[in-house]
Amino acid sequence: MIDRESLRNRVKEALRRNPVVALLGPRQCGKTTLARTFLDPEDSAYFDLEDPVTAMNLEQPMSVLSGLKGLVVVDEAQRQPGLFPILRVLVDRDEHSAQFLILGSASPDLSRQAAESLAGRVEIIEMGGFTLAEVGEDQMRSLWIRGSFPRSLLSEREEDSVMWRRQFVRSFLEQDLRQLGFGMSPAAMGRFWTMLAHVHGQVWNAEELATSLGVSGQTARNYLDALEQTYMVKRLLPWFSNIGKRLVKSPKVYVRDSGIFHSLLGVADQTSLLSHPKLGASWEGFVVEQILRQLGDEPAYFHGVHSGAELDIYLPERDWGIEIKHADAPRRTRSMTVVMKDLNLKQLWVVIPGHRESDLGENMHLVGLHRLLQVLGEKKSC
Repeated sequence: MIDRESLRNRVKEALRRNPVVALLGPRQCGKTTLARTFLDPEDSAYFDLEDPVTAMNLEQPMSVLSGLKGLVVVDEAQRQPGLFPILRVLVDRDEHSAQFLILGSASPDLSRQAAESLAGRVEIIEMGGFTLAEVGEDQMRSLWIRGSFPRSLLSEREEDSVMWRRQFVRSFLEQDLRQLGFGMSPAAMGRFWTMLAHVHGQVWNAEELATSLGVSGQTARNYLDALEQTYMVKRLLPWFSNIGKRLVKSPKVYVRDSGIFHSLLGVADQTSLLSHPKLGASWEGFVVEQILRQLGDEPAYFHGVHSGAELDIYLPERDWGIEIKHADAPRRTRSMTVVMKDLNLKQLWVVIPGHRESDLGENMHLVGLHRLLQVLGEKKSC
């Protein structure tokens, strides 16, 4: 087992502050495993709505839940979105003595019901697969190649990991999207997702992808919205600043899980990845996801100008910039110098796959990913 104590502590703190905590994330990322550390699934206060019998028993939620005390867990809550108004009534009672931990995969109904019915009563925690901080630096290559989903990362053999990811993609397209309330064609969404992998890390251009797919620009945007709501892709927004230059104003788009990204490209192992033209994009997306997971709610952007100077991640609260390079010894570039000046950065970190650390210039540092995550965590806790 990989220790997820930090995430568990976040849930404990959220339960201390709120009557309802919603733990949301993609299917198979470990939500149920984490919830079982709080409450045994055999406990009468644990409701798994994937179980038809349990789902049937909870069709009258007020009568079932009103007499419970302590922690109540509802797993796969998106299957019964009408539950949320009932939870509001239960937690608003003067004599209420129950708290609710709600687990779910994103869906339009789930997000809307939680926001509307439980406003001021719920804390939402987004959960993904494993992070580098959880698995340790010695597992970074495996985490990068296989991705963060537990069953993919922890497979005994490489081919087992590859097969699990292929089946995950197929199940997501053919079953999960429909169950979560998205009415897209599995075949069309599969083509879109694959095309998106080929522009991973690039500035989003809806019309370009729509033309290639033979659909309208709005349809392409709907597809992207669905993948983002289900935690499959991430939009990194651009930073707008008054620097007298023409700025890039469209977001960058990343496939969030590096293992799924590799499956969409047909990359099976490290050897094939190292010779693949998307090697640099793969490393960039992996680093972006790890950094954003480390930052939590702290805002992060990318910065780009049409003349060519760009920055992979900009942290305005710290005045820090992060540039991502898949190289053993990258050198200082003109783009780095321009960005340092334009954004008045206090620090610029250049992230590489290895362990080497050195200075590239004043307030410009070469560093490995694991070390940068430590620095970000230390600064955040100060």
